Amino acid sequence: METIADYAVWQQTSPLPAGVLHHAKRAVIDWFAAVFPGAVLEPALALERALAEDIGRGSAILYPSGKRATLRTAALINATASHVVEFDDIFRDGIVHPGSPVIAAALAAAQHANADGESLLRAVIAGYEICTRIAATVNPAHYKFWHTTGTVGTIGAAAAVGTILRLDRNRMAHALASSVTMAAGLQQAFRSDAMSKPLHAGHAAEAGALAAMAAAEGMTGALDILEGEYGFGNAMSKGCDWSKATDGFRERYNITQMTVKNHGCCGHTFAAIDGILALRDRHHPDPAQIRRIRVATYQTAIDVTGNFKPATAFEAKFSLPYTIAAALIYGSVRLNAFEPDRLNDPRIRELIGKIDLAADPVLNAGFPAQRAARIEIEMTDGTKFEHFQPTRKGDPDQPLTDEELDHKFIELAGAVIGEAAARRLLAELWNLDQARWALLPVHKVPA
Repeated sequence: METIADYAVWQQTSPLPAGVLHHAKRAVIDWFAAVFPGAVLEPALALERALAEDIGRGSAILYPSGKRATLRTAALINATASHVVEFDDIFRDGIVHPGSPVIAAALAAAQHANADGESLLRAVIAGYEICTRIAATVNPAHYKFWHTTGTVGTIGAAAAVGTILRLDRNRMAHALASSVTMAAGLQQAFRSDAMSKPLHAGHAAEAGALAAMAAAEGMTGALDILEGEYGFGNAMSKGCDWSKATDGFRERYNITQMTVKNHGCCGHTFAAIDGILALRDRHHPDPAQIRRIRVATYQTAIDVTGNFKPATAFEAKFSLPYTIAAALIYGSVRLNAFEPDRLNDPRIRELIGKIDLAADPVLNAGFPAQRAARIEIEMTDGTKFEHFQPTRKGDPDQPLTDEELDHKFIELAGAVIGEAAARRLLAELWNLDQARWALLPVHKVPA
């Protein structure tokens, strides 16, 4: 733990390469794109009602309303909101969404401490680097039962808040250690129409913030909590090589290797969606004339998203059959893909019944470093169209451009706060390293 703490403290003042700062700003922009549509939905609204006594005081901000809240409450609610619509970023090799807990916690802490934009970006970078490396260390075994965003995200949030609070090496180590024992989030939450999956991200942000705030006041943690006999690795993974958790510190920045989501659903569906869209663009198959659609992909994608009978928007976001049927018929899987008219579209339901899913041993062996799918469409006249999708649009080997990220931001944020306000905020975010304070409130534009 001390080596990880050393890195976090070094990151507080070390020179930052321009490219790393740029990717940190991309991460914050992408987080805001996800938080606005999620903040006006019930999981986040339920938390606002539940925690009403903590709202209206404090220095942190809830988005998009601009309401004030305490650091922990803002971290909890904003992180939950940013995970609701399934548009938050991914570190592919760690099977984790670092942005939701790390940025929510870092932003609330920066506002609480009256920190500037560069300090916020440094906190985000520290949180991402620590979170992604620990996630890669414990996975894929950890992901069998645990939601990495809820577990390892807690550690990233502690690192981010500890960076804002300028913890020294000893207190940073204890902050990280205490955060580990509060790490939680079970995969079962994915298997029903529950609100607790986005709450995992919120809990991670709040628990990580608590660990850092308490360490600042002298609270200690078990410094061997990761590798100890009864620690995180043995309890929640298998055969961890903990040297991976510090590999590349000060040399390689994982924040430059993030996946920016191009579709509004579970990332395990993305390769298949990209493949079906490629066939749609190339061959224009008539859905009514399709006999079968065969999808071969990695086993985890089938385990998590193999639902052929999604009944709600949440279930549809975790249904590979639904998302590829919607993509083939409508040409995209954005927020409107999960509106009631789409969920009840008989053409989508009919197409779902023509889909077969299978695990491909080669693609399964490549997981989690590769997320791929092989698609075959067979028409009623016997014609077959085939496509191999080796990666996902938005992955680091096929990234969204800055322009495409801007378009995503304007689409998602603009739908809530209005296009003009979204464009103003976007300009501020691209210049965040020059900001004297970590973001003014953004008020919802009246209808």
